[in-house]
Amino acid sequence: MSGLRTVSASSGNAKNYDSIMKILLIGDSGVGKSCLLVRFVDDKFNPSFITTIGIDFKIKTIDINGKKIKLQLWDTAGQERFRTITTAYYRGAMGIILVYDVTDENTFENIRTWFKTVNEHANGEAQLLLVGNKSDMETRTVTYEQGESLAKELGIPFIESSAKDDKNVNEIFFTLTNLIQEKIDSNKMTETPAAGKKDNVNINSSNGGSSKSNCCN
Repeated sequence: MSGLRTVSASSGNAKNYDSIMKILLIGDSGVGKSCLLVRFVDDKFNPSFITTIGIDFKIKTIDINGKKIKLQLWDTAGQERFRTITTAYYRGAMGIILVYDVTDENTFENIRTWFKTVNEHANGEAQLLLVGNKSDMETRTVTYEQGESLAKELGIPFIESSAKDDKNVNEIFFTLTNLIQEKIDSNKMTETPAAGKKDNVNINSSNGGSSKSNCCN
């Protein structure tokens, strides 16, 4: 799986970590957000999840370059009636995963709407990642090239995955965590003035920017 290390989930009350990162999974209902989360945290897959109501979250600690990072992973409901509830959870999010279903073109088209919502409610420093889920399905209607093109349009990284086959699931969360950590390190560097320098340099940064249903591969 892309050469990434397999790490075990930590208990919710573990204190042995260097930093905490809040990450959201967003996208239409049924795209497999919950399945991706459960596969990553518990290494399990259940195709018969019921729809998440509002918000659910899990915690997992991973190792990135010798640092223990505690991830707070928030699984948001994708139904329209819950969007006013879930927008409050964008606050403080350091990373956001936009998920669509490669077998459902409507979920792909709706990514632009989700992206707009992110820009309206999320911190401008939040790192974004586009994920095309259910890549194991032969009934796909959205090609890899289409996903890649949309990601370029939005200016964010892109990964295709399958929670069912455990394909690129770890890569999703490790990639986003690395992006967040790089952003944190970059901000620390810009906040530290060089010796002997009196002028401050203002650097503008830009974005890169439980719905559990049947067949949530």
